[in-house]
Amino acid sequence: MSDLVLLRLETRPKGRFAFVTLNRPDRLNAMNSELMEAFVEILGRLSADPEIRAMVLTGAGDKAFIGGADIQEMAGFADRAAARRFISQVHACCEAVRALPVPVIARINGYTFGAGLELAAACDVRVGAETAVFGMPEVRLGIPSVVEAALLPQLIGWGRTRELLLFGETFTAPDALAWGFLEKLVAPDQLDAAVEVWLESLSQCVPGAVRSQKRLIRAWEDLPLRAAIAAGIDAFETSVAGGEPAVAMAEFLEARRRAKADS
Repeated sequence: MSDLVLLRLETRPKGRFAFVTLNRPDRLNAMNSELMEAFVEILGRLSADPEIRAMVLTGAGDKAFIGGADIQEMAGFADRAAARRFISQVHACCEAVRALPVPVIARINGYTFGAGLELAAACDVRVGAETAVFGMPEVRLGIPSVVEAALLPQLIGWGRTRELLLFGETFTAPDALAWGFLEKLVAPDQLDAAVEVWLESLSQCVPGAVRSQKRLIRAWEDLPLRAAIAAGIDAFETSVAGGEPAVAMAEFLEARRRAKADS
């Protein structure tokens, strides 16, 4: 297994949590072909694990989440096929995150540029350090921002997206929070604590319901309103038929009964 992507599995009373770290700190965790191949393979294994409750994605070191795609590798493309193969790998990494059946938390600890910002956008939620810096500098390197940059208008709107992609300028972590790219902004030494708040919240949720919700959210992205509502009705019916809601609701009602009896 490549040491460019590190996987740590942590088993807790209410399930197993995965912590994935892109491990090229000397290159700001830039994504090259070897790293991307290992990343997709690891997420494929996590997707098949029914005990996984969530995944946390971060970059090694304290300088960068992901500094982008590896410019040294891109500069050596010999032909169109090499370019298509490489950018398809970037997309495969983002799609692997979006296809993971459980929530993916981006723990953003530093520079987040280009493909790194696209990978962060592919995550379900994002918490960033106050010192993090973001940008899509591709146009300054002669290429457009592509693949999961298409997610940005949903997160920050078309105007901000155009500003980022057309001018290639960086923006700060407070900007990212104000624009809606980040859900939380904390001091660098509080990143892990912020992640733990989310993991604890997920521990209180019913696993099957969370997986169903992520699947439904993905469907909503591609469906018109009427079809999205119909998909939700189907998901509700399927969930009830699976039996988890009956157990969870019975436990909730019993806890409420006991609370009233003790008051």
